[in-house]
Amino acid sequence: MRITDILRGNIQESVETHCRLMPACLPALETAAVALVKAYRTGHKALFFGNGGSAADAQHMAAEFVGRYLSERRSLPALALSANCSALTAIANDYGYEEVFARQLEGFAIAGDVAIGISTSGNSPSVIRAVLRAQRLKVFTIGLSGASGGQLRDIVDVLLAVPSEDTPRIQECHILLGHALCDAVDQAMANEGETSADGTC
Repeated sequence: MRITDILRGNIQESVETHCRLMPACLPALETAAVALVKAYRTGHKALFFGNGGSAADAQHMAAEFVGRYLSERRSLPALALSANCSALTAIANDYGYEEVFARQLEGFAIAGDVAIGISTSGNSPSVIRAVLRAQRLKVFTIGLSGASGGQLRDIVDVLLAVPSEDTPRIQECHILLGHALCDAVDQAMANEGETSADGTC
């Protein structure tokens, strides 16, 4: 197969998956956005976690809230639980890798916060363990997964299940979903009197 065909095939598959995303995810995406806005309006925070590429996505999304997405607004508290390598290695060493996110949730999360677990398969043991811990802490849980949802489907409060079983396509859509959530939160906060990028309210 020619390189051009490989490249074209990847782009076409991504476009087709994105076209299926709105009917598959929009209602759940709205529920997730409302939960995040409610949390931020009541002084709470968001906690993101995942492994590998999903860890990078968790850090990306948390950074958008702490810094800014498009609007100039106050910093919104968000943590990526994959970012502290000392905590990750200490917890993995002392308790086993499955506890790396759940243990951090115990230390950081309080009732009213939002926990966002990212797993393309929906079956990552460390993500599943963290979601279950979050539920015990009365934290609202959002899952990002592929089409099947895996174990996440039955344990999160809302699931954003990308209509694909192909890991690269799922990850591409996870970033789009994350950006959509950032934009929804940005605009909700701006509508409450936050300063926008052009200085108007």
